[in-house]
Amino acid sequence: MRLLPRRSRGPGRSRSSVPSSTGPDEQTVRIALDDLRRRRHHQGRRRTIGRVALGLLVVALVGALAWLLLLSPYLTARGVEVAGAGVADEARVARAAEVPSGTPLARVDTDLLQRRVEAIPAVRHAEISRSWPHTLHVEVTPRTPVAVLERSGGLQALDAQGVVFGSYDARPARLPLVAPARGVGREAVVEAAGVVDALPADVARRTRTVEVGSVDEITLVLDSGRRVVWGSAEQSGTKAEVLAVMLPQLPRGVDEIDVSVPGRLTTR
Repeated sequence: MRLLPRRSRGPGRSRSSVPSSTGPDEQTVRIALDDLRRRRHHQGRRRTIGRVALGLLVVALVGALAWLLLLSPYLTARGVEVAGAGVADEARVARAAEVPSGTPLARVDTDLLQRRVEAIPAVRHAEISRSWPHTLHVEVTPRTPVAVLERSGGLQALDAQGVVFGSYDARPARLPLVAPARGVGREAVVEAAGVVDALPADVARRTRTVEVGSVDEITLVLDSGRRVVWGSAEQSGTKAEVLAVMLPQLPRGVDEIDVSVPGRLTTR
C-alpha cells in the first residue's frame, strides 16, 4: 500500500503563534508593590508622629492652664463685689464672702461662701460667681418684710416664710404688726406671716395688727377698728378674696367679720 506524502499547510493556516504580552512582567509588579508598601509605611510613621506631637502639645497646654488657674499668682481672689443686698448689710455680706488673700480664684469654694452669706438673716438667697481675673461676685436676694413682729419688747421684720430679721424703732406704716400672745410658739408666728402674705395689697395696708393666740386663732385688726376673725392659715387665699369683696359692702355698725369658714361668712 502506497503512502501518500502529507500535504504541508500554507503559512496562513499555521496553528502555532507567539503569545502576546498583556501587562507588566512579575518583576515590575513586585517592584511596584514594594514601593507602595514603603510609601504606606512612611505615611503611617508620619501620622503616628503627628498624633504623638499633638498629644504632647495638648498635655502641655492643659498643664499650663492648670498651673495658671490653680497655682499661679496671676488669677487670685483680691476683692468681693456685692449686688442686690437691699435690706441686708452690704459690708456684712462682703465679709462673709471673703477668702484669704492670694487664694487662686479657681480654688474658691463658692458653695461654702453661699452658705456663709445665706446664714445672714436678711439674706434669702445668694449666688456666688467668679469674675475673672480677681473678683468674687455675690448676687443677693434679700428677704422682703411683710409684717413687723413684736417680740421681747422690740420690733423686728418678718418675711412671708416667718423668718425674723432686722429691727425697727417704730412700726412702718405700710406693715401690719404681728402681736403673738404670751407663750405662742414659732409655728403660730409662721402661720401669721403666711396670712399677711396672702392679703391683697390694699387690705394689707389697712391691717394694723395681727393678733396670734395659736395656729388656729389668728385675727386681723383693721385701721377702722374692725376685727377679722381668720382662724388658721388654711385656705388663706380664698379667705383673702372673700374679705376683699365683702369689706366695701359692710354696713356701718359691723365691728367683726368672720372668714374662718370662707363659705359661711358671718358678721357681728
